[in-house]
Amino acid sequence: MNSFYQEIANQHQNLLILPPKKLIHHFIDELFCVLFSTTSKSLGNVTIIEGKFTELEIQFNELVLDFAPESEESQWQTKTFFEALPGLHKKVIDDARTIFSKDPAAKTLEEVLYSYPGFFAIAIYRFSHQLWEQDLKLLARTISEYAHIKTSIEIHPGAQIGDDFAIDHGTGIVIGETAVIGNNVQIYQGVTLGALSVKKEEAFIKRHPTIEDNVVIYANSTILGGQTTVGRDSIIGGNVWLTYTVPSNSVVYHKNEMKVKDNNPFPEPIFYSI
Repeated sequence: MNSFYQEIANQHQNLLILPPKKLIHHFIDELFCVLFSTTSKSLGNVTIIEGKFTELEIQFNELVLDFAPESEESQWQTKTFFEALPGLHKKVIDDARTIFSKDPAAKTLEEVLYSYPGFFAIAIYRFSHQLWEQDLKLLARTISEYAHIKTSIEIHPGAQIGDDFAIDHGTGIVIGETAVIGNNVQIYQGVTLGALSVKKEEAFIKRHPTIEDNVVIYANSTILGGQTTVGRDSIIGGNVWLTYTVPSNSVVYHKNEMKVKDNNPFPEPIFYSI
C-alpha cells in the first residue's frame, strides 16, 4: 500500500489546488437570491442590496484567486464579472418573462423565478458563459455542473444562446459546447444538441448544431453535427433524430404506427399515427 499512498500524495502535489465546490455553490445560491429572490422584503432596500453586493464581490474574489492566482488578475476578473451583471440580469429576467408567456401552466412570474428548473438552468448558464468568455473556464464548468446537479439540465458554458430563451420541464436536456442558439427559441425535456463524433482531435472545431431564431424543439429530439442548422421559424417534433440542415419554416416530425386490438373476434385493425 505504501506505493499507492505515495502515488496519491504525488497526485495532490501535481494538481491545481482548488476551493471546495460547496463554496462555489454557496456563492451561486447567494447571487441567485439577491438577483431573483421573492422571499424577503428586506431586499427591497437599496442600502441592504449595496451591502449584499459588497459581500458577494469579496466572496467571488476569494474564489477567483484559486483559479487566477495573480492578485491583479483576480481583481480584474471580479470587476469584469460584476460590471457584466446588470446586462446578465436583464437577459435572465427577459428569459423568465419568455418562459411565463409560453407556458400556460405558469400562473405568475414569481412562480417561474421561484420554482422553475429551466429558469434556474438558464440563469446559471448566463453567469457561467460570462466566466467562460473571461477565460475562467474551469470555474465556469464547475458552476454549470451545479445547475446540472440541481436540474438534470446540462448546458455547456461555451454554447452561444441568444435572447428570450425558454426551457419547458427541462429534465435530460443536453446542449453542447459549440452549439449556437438564436433568439426566442423554446426547448422541451430530453432534447440533445450534440456532436456526430466525439473524437478528441475535433475539440477545436464546431461540433454542435445551430438553431436559428423562433424555433421550437419538442421532447426527446436529438439534433447532431456542427454543420447541421435548423432554419428560423421551424418546428421540430418529438423524438426526431436530425443530422442534416432543414430550411426556415420547416416542420419536422417522427411518424410511426400503433395497432390497437379490441375484443371483437374478427377485428379490423385501427391505426393511430403518433
